[in-house]
Amino acid sequence: MLTSKQRAVLRSMANRIVPIIHVGKNGVNPMLLRQTEDALKARELIKGTVQQNAKREAAEVARELAEATGSEVVQVIGRKFVLFRSNPDEPKIEL
Repeated sequence: MLTSKQRAVLRSMANRIVPIIHVGKNGVNPMLLRQTEDALKARELIKGTVQQNAKREAAEVARELAEATGSEVVQVIGRKFVLFRSNPDEPKIEL
């Protein structure tokens, strides 16, 4: 569980990254889960976007992805969301 200070640090870091997860009309599917899992393992902090043609809200998608990958939702703004999961083998972000 992230503290409010840790969440604030991660939010400021997320401002500089581009979305790499794109959720479209197919929603959360096994391929998207695998892609999210790989991205979290490699980067720890990732940003995603829910496309206009998706039938779901960004907060709902972010929660589902976080549950499925064991990550935490850092922030949801509009159609964008930020997820974080520390990599115990190779930590890249110190909190």
